[in-house]
Amino acid sequence: MFNYRGVEVEDTFAEMFPMWVGRVLITADSEKWALTAARNATGFASSIIMSPAEAGIEGLLPREETPDGRPGAMIQIYHRDRGSLKQQLIARIGQCVMTCPTTSAFDGLPKAKRRLKIGKALSLFGDGFQEMATLYDRRVWRIPVMEGEFIVEDRFGTMRAVAGGAFLIMAKDKKTGLEAAEAAVSAISEKARYVTLPFPGGVCRSGSKTGSMKYKLPASTNHPFCPTLKGSLTESKVPEGVNSIYEIVVNGLDQEVVKRGMKEGINAAVEVPGVLRISAVNFGGKLGQYKAYLKEILEQT
Repeated sequence: MFNYRGVEVEDTFAEMFPMWVGRVLITADSEKWALTAARNATGFASSIIMSPAEAGIEGLLPREETPDGRPGAMIQIYHRDRGSLKQQLIARIGQCVMTCPTTSAFDGLPKAKRRLKIGKALSLFGDGFQEMATLYDRRVWRIPVMEGEFIVEDRFGTMRAVAGGAFLIMAKDKKTGLEAAEAAVSAISEKARYVTLPFPGGVCRSGSKTGSMKYKLPASTNHPFCPTLKGSLTESKVPEGVNSIYEIVVNGLDQEVVKRGMKEGINAAVEVPGVLRISAVNFGGKLGQYKAYLKEILEQT
């Protein structure tokens, strides 16, 4: 245990693991519609345990930073294998971006060596009326739709990324814990780049352990961290005075950006009075091949 800005931090680590990521830049006539498409395309994608993918909004881009000079929203979509990721990209761009007014979809990983034929697959929706073209120095498909046309890049890059950079905020009560969690999410969103927070609003209240003690499940509630059980469990890990715990999970393009995101989140959380401890969940290194040590992260300048 060590002290960080007046708050106890457990000297432990979070386990992170590799996943394949696709990065999609959605543009539209207005920020409103770019963000609408981004929110829809990243829905039902909190954890690969039960969701068909993990996904989140990385951030908004001004028109000066997009290929077609319109407002943009960058999203990331994750999966364990490339084949499943390809299907998720096709489904989410096809159902949530192509259907959304005024949008276009561009590859957000143009330097990635591995390419997925996403635009070509989606072009078949054009039923023979689609056309390949070069726009903004990118090879795209122009698919006729009732509004006009949907522009989607032919191929999207994919690369190995990092998922599961997580930390726990242990607070005296739910109100304080949620305030700290919201502060952490805001700080990560504003200060960390190339990361996403896949859970609702960036916050997870039902952290899980692998497997189940009673049922055939891939995961179940992380009971040692449930405050309502602390009086009845010898293995409880809920500290004295803590009555609410929230988990913040950070996915990103590599280990360093994930760790940076975790640090920004912790820095914000410990400023909230009533946060009693920061910790992390791990399974002895058996789950993930990467480790994020809290002490190392917080000592980094």
